[in-house]
Amino acid sequence: YPPTHQPTCLSCVPRGRLTMSKAKAVLDGCSLTCSQLTKLGGQGASIQIGVDAMAKVVRAREMVDNLVERGFNEGHVAYGINTGFGLFSNIVVENDQLTDLQNNLIRSHCAGIGDPISREQTRRLLALRINVLAKGHSGIRPETLDQMVAAFNADCMSVVPAKGTVGASGDLAPLSHLALGLMGEGPMWDPDTGAIGEAAEILARKGLSPITLQAKEGLAMINGTQLMSSIGADAVTRAENVAMCADIACALSVEALKGTPRSFEPCIHAVRPHQGQVEVAGRLISLLTPLSEMYSSHNYTGQVQDAYSLRCSPQVHGIVHDTIRFVGGVLDVELNSATDNPMVFSGADGFEIVCGDNATLEDQEAARQDWGGVLKKRTSDTFYNAGDGFVISGGNFHGEYPAKVLDYLAIGVSELGNISERRLERLVNPSLSGLPAFLTNEPGLNSGFMIAHCTSAALCSENKVLSHPSSVDTISTSGAKEDHVSMGGFAARKALETVSHVETIVAIEILAACQALENFRPLKTTDALEAVHALVREKVPPLGVDRYMTADIEAVTEIIRSGAIVEAVQPHLALHSHRTAAEMEAEILELRAQLAEKETK
Repeated sequence: YPPTHQPTCLSCVPRGRLTMSKAKAVLDGCSLTCSQLTKLGGQGASIQIGVDAMAKVVRAREMVDNLVERGFNEGHVAYGINTGFGLFSNIVVENDQLTDLQNNLIRSHCAGIGDPISREQTRRLLALRINVLAKGHSGIRPETLDQMVAAFNADCMSVVPAKGTVGASGDLAPLSHLALGLMGEGPMWDPDTGAIGEAAEILARKGLSPITLQAKEGLAMINGTQLMSSIGADAVTRAENVAMCADIACALSVEALKGTPRSFEPCIHAVRPHQGQVEVAGRLISLLTPLSEMYSSHNYTGQVQDAYSLRCSPQVHGIVHDTIRFVGGVLDVELNSATDNPMVFSGADGFEIVCGDNATLEDQEAARQDWGGVLKKRTSDTFYNAGDGFVISGGNFHGEYPAKVLDYLAIGVSELGNISERRLERLVNPSLSGLPAFLTNEPGLNSGFMIAHCTSAALCSENKVLSHPSSVDTISTSGAKEDHVSMGGFAARKALETVSHVETIVAIEILAACQALENFRPLKTTDALEAVHALVREKVPPLGVDRYMTADIEAVTEIIRSGAIVEAVQPHLALHSHRTAAEMEAEILELRAQLAEKETK
């Protein structure tokens, strides 16, 4: 094999903003992030391919056409272009059957089962597959890529069953279902009604032509990790938001339970300076200071230390924030990675890679001769000279990276639910809070938050099962050709379900903490927490007598998912984040003095 080389596209890894052109997101295979992909799931989003990216697509396709039009006439064989797949990779297919080969690949691999992923998830799946193809290493025709973009912009989404992928060779079954609808076969979501109809009829009504696959294009459509990565991008984006909301919920509970911000002082966390821990402690200080009227009403009198669920929240929440950040970084790389097999390298991405970073034109020509000249196959069927570049087999389709980190995500985020439920227990248990039992003023006649707490506990228990990693499993498939797989599709689905549960768990804590604040009125909490209380009260009135609780829980859960809770406290966090070190030190000294004075009184 040629010397290893870091492709120049690695310079894209530090992500920038996704380029927008006349309200269209420009996909280039290098700059898509998890949060940007999540937004592309919304109705009305539209995309286009960057000019430079399309030029790479054209060059890569020329390599495939060279092999088909010239090389195969001389008896050359290239995996996935004129061979079968998996265990059948040693069977050569005649040139006049290459279109049938690709069509049959898609149809046979449409073996997914279960409920379909949502239209929003399908939009993300299609957008991500387009972004990966735009990287220019799959050999797809430019006109096929244009048809995929047109289908996305017309909101013509194939129906994709959620189950059936083992995560290597990528998400074969889901991506085959995605491709099948674009070929005008099978079911498709009707963009006008939201119902499921026939793909051929819907494409025709929208003025779109079905895709006709040519050499290698079927394989290019389905080899990759895009199902697990697109669902994972949604999970990690929502996890970032709910982790912030968990910090806010904790601050509300600290106030309602007459806790102290002393344990969040920077000096404590500076001597154990994990990034997430330091950030959460600073965030809690910002939310709980200046000391409120509520705090002044008790001055932490008669207490020594808060319970771990309050006092240790920077340490517990902090590692979750760090985990989310790590997972997001890995997925950002995955969203912009070529995950096809075989892969096509052309022009500067071809023989410069063979020769090294500083290859001259003479070096590249020498490499061509060394590899046997134009279109001459080496002894191995995994590398094919295609003129101004080459086609090579590898394993980038393996989903172990997203599978592993999405298992990490489920484990990390579930802990936010665990500690949130423990704070909720303290809020509703009068022996721990000094508040009315289950936050109702007429106990017995009313049950208050009794069963809301049970709901939180039930979701925490489910999360403990969902946190069991799927990526520790592997089952050999395809006649033992694919003898190690990632199970990344299930890792993604259960990570997203875990995040969804935690959104509800945190919503119940916020709902209960806001109810607890009513017992202190007319005293106020801090400005930041008053903003959260006011936002909740716009949707949910205080609980007087018992009422239907599901609607209240769902309303606050929706406020969390909308980002409104984080937005409500952002001005207060921003105010603190712009302080200088000297200002922060002065404020901490003043806070210590206030606390000491109040505790002395």
